[in-house]
Amino acid sequence: MRRFATHRQSRSFSLFGIAALLLLWSCLIAPPAGAASAPQGGGAQQAFKFGQGGTPVGAGPRLGAFLKNLRPGDIFPGADRIGPPEGKPAVARAYTGDRMVGYVYLTTDIVNTRGYSSKPIDIVVGLSLDGQIVGAKLVEHHEPIVLIGIPEAKVQAFIDGYIGKNYVQEPPRPGAPPPVDIISGATVTLMVVGDSLTRSVLSVARHYGIGREGQAQAATAEHRVVDMAQESTESWDALLKSGAVGHLRLSVADVNKAFEATGRQGAIDHPEPGAPEDTFIDLYAALVSVPSIGRSLLGDAEYGYLRDRLAPGQQAILIAGNGYSFKGSGYVRGGVFDRIEVIQNENSFRFTDLDHQRLADLMAAGAPGFREVALFTVPTDAVFDPVEPWRLQLTVQRVISVKEKAFTAFVLNYDLPRTYTKVDTQAAQAGTQSGDGTAGTPPVADSQIADTDGDEAAPALWKQIWIAKTVQIAIISIALLTLIAVFFFQNQIVKHEVFYKRFRTVFLLFTLFWIGWYAQAQLSVVNVLTFTTSLRTDFSWEYFLMDPIVFILWIATAMSLIFWNRGAFCGWLCPFGALQELTSQVAQKLHVPQIKVPHGLNTRLAGLKYIIFLILFGISLYELGTAEKFAEVEPFKTAIILKFVRDWPFVVFAVVLLLAGLFIERFYCRYLCPLGAALAIPARLRIFDWLRRYKTCGNPCQLCAVDCPVQAINPEGDINPNECIQCLNCQQLYNNEKRCPHLIQKNAKLKRHKAPPPDAGIPGEVVASRKPTVRPRDPSAEPQPVSSNP
Repeated sequence: MRRFATHRQSRSFSLFGIAALLLLWSCLIAPPAGAASAPQGGGAQQAFKFGQGGTPVGAGPRLGAFLKNLRPGDIFPGADRIGPPEGKPAVARAYTGDRMVGYVYLTTDIVNTRGYSSKPIDIVVGLSLDGQIVGAKLVEHHEPIVLIGIPEAKVQAFIDGYIGKNYVQEPPRPGAPPPVDIISGATVTLMVVGDSLTRSVLSVARHYGIGREGQAQAATAEHRVVDMAQESTESWDALLKSGAVGHLRLSVADVNKAFEATGRQGAIDHPEPGAPEDTFIDLYAALVSVPSIGRSLLGDAEYGYLRDRLAPGQQAILIAGNGYSFKGSGYVRGGVFDRIEVIQNENSFRFTDLDHQRLADLMAAGAPGFREVALFTVPTDAVFDPVEPWRLQLTVQRVISVKEKAFTAFVLNYDLPRTYTKVDTQAAQAGTQSGDGTAGTPPVADSQIADTDGDEAAPALWKQIWIAKTVQIAIISIALLTLIAVFFFQNQIVKHEVFYKRFRTVFLLFTLFWIGWYAQAQLSVVNVLTFTTSLRTDFSWEYFLMDPIVFILWIATAMSLIFWNRGAFCGWLCPFGALQELTSQVAQKLHVPQIKVPHGLNTRLAGLKYIIFLILFGISLYELGTAEKFAEVEPFKTAIILKFVRDWPFVVFAVVLLLAGLFIERFYCRYLCPLGAALAIPARLRIFDWLRRYKTCGNPCQLCAVDCPVQAINPEGDINPNECIQCLNCQQLYNNEKRCPHLIQKNAKLKRHKAPPPDAGIPGEVVASRKPTVRPRDPSAEPQPVSSNP
């Protein structure tokens, strides 16, 4: 009766707990009460309809594809009709009746800014005839921080802060903060959004004469290029004096004054320490792809190396500074230098760790020492003209609280001196032969031509990423080879019980801290859904090759399904699985009671994860964006990617799952994980069986089944490959001569039937030393042979 009551209580606990978690999950993915329904084509829900992975559907402007799913009033209040896209850059005219009231355009058709994901952030903007922004809507993005953490509504609210601004009549001050506070955790994304809105407005206004009717276009200036034949070296002072090295010095007073201008009281209440005249940052920048400047600052050897690795037409920028770090630490985690940005006309770009090289010092005569010296190559897909003026924008952040920061920006202006350039005679001749353009047709911007040429010559981005991630690739490769060795030599390794347990704990710590929290390579069911969707649409390996660590883990997981089923990933390489097991180890050391779910109930509850996966898969066939939202049943994003820094309902959901795992080991893995279900289905095709069993396993022995941490061993003794996590706990018992009943009986039987040693006697009897019973032969007593000779 007592045993029956325990099983009934555990069954009730499991059913109630899982029902509560599923209810919490449904609340998380449900829209908030009173929220307006999104337009049919809005937001990330339509992301993959127009371009998988941010790639355009077809050639030319992409505005038309988005306009098909937007009502005129959604983007241009008061308009009842929007015409077709036309012109370069592409715009669509907005009408009220027969009267034209403004233009509608897509930011990524105008400027080439890309987000933290290196993919475009598409915003449809409505611009009135006087230059006022009357509407702006986010229609597509692939920003991971938004997809998995920051609500999209907050990003749209940030964009709405630009509505009503007129940057044609009131141009923004260079480096001025955005009109809306930046959301902590999405700094790069929102700065890109704000920058693309600002510069796209100015570009459209300039090309179509918005707000400047009657003004004649300026005469085309002569086109100049870098004089590559000029290679003389100059001193540091000469470079500064000529402007070949740009300079920006900010004092503590300058920075405090700038934060006061933002009006944020929290930032004002945390002024920069130090005297007002103290230096906050002393920043320098130079275009070192120009031969004379490069040889002066880098020296002949370093400049020669730089010249050899630059692609044709590619530029390089040197940045050095003292005081406030222009590098920051964000690039270590995400690979993007989010504190600096290069801006030139409508185009801008940020540097990544792929473009970065650390330098010790400068070689120019009289150059001072610097705390930070960095050599950056301009990304091959960036639009950048070295002879045109550009600016280096520095973002300064101020910590207000643990979760809140304030930002302001400053600008270092740079204009390459004409002494380093020459007139491009070929371009001048081509312009003379072409004659005047067609009246009323806006000229094609040089940046657009340069962008087209750069795309043809640019190497594949994924190849550059793999080269830059060489160290990380080496680390994960060594880890995977080590794991393979463990599986191949498991029978020898598990015999050393203490060593193996410590090794497994260390490997799980590596999985959690390095693979999960550092490399953020947590695989997800979203990856499975994206892969299957791409097979039906516009499959491209390049999309999946963009993250080397995730790609390597997926390949390793796919191969392991043939050899060791899903357990190789779930039991060793899943960061959230590692977190569950490590917390369970702590719970067991603290004597937290462990609940053993009855076998029948455990088998039925394990089927829930397959139901969840099939639901997600079915939704992805209809709309991948919707499936991604329902995939919030995975707590991976909250616990691993965002490290629990997220809205409280998601944190509560993840914490509840971890708390359940303190009582039922790997609770989430066993009953709710759709990724585990997705991996278990193809794992049925495995062709090897590495886990050894005795004939007595299950009949009568139940030790392994009772001791299995995830209850993956049936009472009959066979191992359920769909639930096994390859922890090798059963193999430790299999080889343990002191715990395994089969080995204990076998050894006892061998002792009973073993022949006694020669000196063995009756117990308690003293046996004297035995002597031979046969006397030795006496040669003298033997008969002598008779000789035949006389």
